[in-house]
Parts: sequence; structure tokens; C-alpha cells
Amino acid sequence: MQITVRLFAGLRERYGMDVMTVSVPGNITVSEVWSLVLPEEPLPDNVLAAQNMEYVDYESAVADGDEIAFFPPVTGGAS
Repeated sequence: MQITVRLFAGLRERYGMDVMTVSVPGNITVSEVWSLVLPEEPLPDNVLAAQNMEYVDYESAVADGDEIAFFPPVTGGAS
């Protein structure tokens, strides 16, 4: 099956990747997508994941045609 993987913000800059379409085996989870796309990099604990624009945990099952996005937590704003 094919999915789209996106990296945002600092992840995009760090890994030099914005968006890519990848072929993945069936029965794959979000964390396994990370390992497939960035096999040399462990999934950082503070990275958020979204599946089809909704937050998911790393063990969420991925389906054909899904868009999986990884991004650092959002911070900011002055107090």
C-alpha cells in the first residue's frame, strides 16, 4: 500500500525531507512508518504524530492512502 509521509518544522529541516510517498507493507503502525522512512533515527519521545490530520498515538494502524505527519510540539507565545 502507498501512504504519504510529511515532516514539519524542525524535523523537516533536520532530516531534509518535506513530503514523500512511500510503499509500505500492510499491518504497519505509525511508529513503524517512522522507522521505515528514517531507519537510522529513533522516534523522539516528544514528536507528535497525525494520521489524516488527526492526532494519533504511535501504535495507530496505518491504512492505504493515509497521510502520516510528524511534527515537534508547538510552543511559544509570550506571557
